[in-house]
Parts: sequence; structure tokens; C-alpha cells
Amino acid sequence: MNFDGFDLNLLVAFNALMLERNVTKAAAIAGVSQPAMSAALSRLRRVFNDPLFIRSAEGLLPTAKAQEIAVPVAEALGQVRNLMNPTHIFDPATKARSFTLGLTEYPLHVLLPSLTQKLALLAPNCSIHVRYFTDRDETVPLLDAGKIDIAIGVPPTKAENRILSHPLLTDDFVTMIGRHHDVAEKGIDLKSFVAMRHILVSPEGNHYGLVDQKLRELNLVRDIGLTLPTMFSVPALLPGTDFIATVLSRVATHTANQTLINVFTPPIELPTITFHLLWHRRTQDNPAHQWLRQVINDVAAACQT
Repeated sequence: MNFDGFDLNLLVAFNALMLERNVTKAAAIAGVSQPAMSAALSRLRRVFNDPLFIRSAEGLLPTAKAQEIAVPVAEALGQVRNLMNPTHIFDPATKARSFTLGLTEYPLHVLLPSLTQKLALLAPNCSIHVRYFTDRDETVPLLDAGKIDIAIGVPPTKAENRILSHPLLTDDFVTMIGRHHDVAEKGIDLKSFVAMRHILVSPEGNHYGLVDQKLRELNLVRDIGLTLPTMFSVPALLPGTDFIATVLSRVATHTANQTLINVFTPPIELPTITFHLLWHRRTQDNPAHQWLRQVINDVAAACQT
């Protein structure tokens, strides 16, 4: 590629298109007209000798070439901004800023209430948009596309070096049963546990989970009488029924039905679950994103104690 005469504003246009996947919206955030953005896209296609974005019912879909250059372009623009404005800081008390969080069910219930309270206090002009997702592997494409700024959930099954993360919050499994049940006071052994009717929580709609995997190692199978996509609905279903459920412990502490259920240590060994804060490498040095990540860390630390 010959860089002589290359207009760096084309990279601004590309980054906007990568974030918005829509010419009109990209033009708005880049501060240009829609025809100017369309013209920039045509020039980008000639420069890179690639369509870069293909029209679809879901908007502009990036080609493999566009995905390949997206992170370097975003990082380069960030470095230019820092060079032009090295003293740039984010003042949450005065700045108006919008953030989109990608949350699974657990952080939605456990962290979001405290987080919104803290943000309302520290950043009254900032707004938060939440995008709910269930599959851990949705994190990467959502962050890649700029559809979310930060994700909180279980890490993707395949690590990607452009997706940064660190542990945020841990929790252990407990077994819950309605307090009316005849085993509610004395606990439950493995034989009784297997014989009872279970609620399985599976956001993906599977008919097995971690408990089933552990039981299979012991050549045991439990009776699943109800499958649910959400775990925080479980406590309301236990009183007055014979169901038993094994879920994360904060499900029990974040319910109004605490007086109607008993909580036990499961009779099988289950792993501790760690939820991570995840973000894209291109936002690593952005002051606003750095500030938000720290706020989330503080909220999670308070929740963990």
C-alpha cells in the first residue's frame, strides 16, 4: 500500500462503520454526512482492495479483511488521540457518556443493582445500556463488533488475545429445597439426592449440567422434572413442591423466599464458578473505559466480602 496522500480520516470512517454496522449511524458518530460516509466506504474499498462490509438484513457485515484490520485501526486511532491530547482524562462527574454492558443472568442480579446505584452517584450524566446474553461464546463477537463495551460472565471457551479479562467474582454451588419438605431439617445424602426430582437450570436449553456430569462419573443419574433457562427464578418454585435444585449460593441470598427454603452443601463435589470482567483490547487505554472497569471492580469486591 502506498501511504502518500492517504487520508487518515478514512480510518476514522472505518472504525465508525465497524462499531455501528450502519452507514447513517457511522456518519453521525464520525460527524460527517451520510453521503460523505458512503464515499469514504467506497474509497476504503479501493484502498484495501476488499468490500470490507457486506450489506445484510442485520446491517453491514464485516469481511474477514475488515475483522483483520479492525483492532490495529482502533489502536492506531487511540494512539493518535493520545498524541494530540496527552492530558485527556475522563471526569465522570461532568461528562455525559453512554456505556453498553453485556451481562449474563448472574451479574444482572448480583452486580447490576449496586453498580447502577454507584454510577448514579459518581456519574450522573452517564447512561448504561444492558445487553443480555446466555452463551459465553457470544462475548467475543459482541465485543469485536462494538455492540457492547464490557462483558461480565463466564469466559469464552476459546481464549482470544484481543479479548482481555480478569477474575471478578466467585461463587459456589448450594442445594436448595422447600422448608416444608421432610428432609429440609436434616440435610440430604447422595442416595436421597439422586432419588429426588430436580430442577435443572440451563440457559442454553440443554438437558444436562455440571451436576449430571459429576453424577455420571459415579455411574448415577438424577431425575430431572423441570428445566429452566434462569437460576434466579428457582427459589420461588421450591416452596410447596418436591423439587430440589443445585444453583449458585447468591441465588439463595438474593431471593425474597429465604424463609421458605433450606440451603445445604451438595452431596457431590462441584467446582467454584468464577465470573470475569471482559473487554476488547482496543478499549484498554481509553480513560472512560478504564474508569468504568475500576468501578465494576470496586462493586464486585464489595459483593465478594
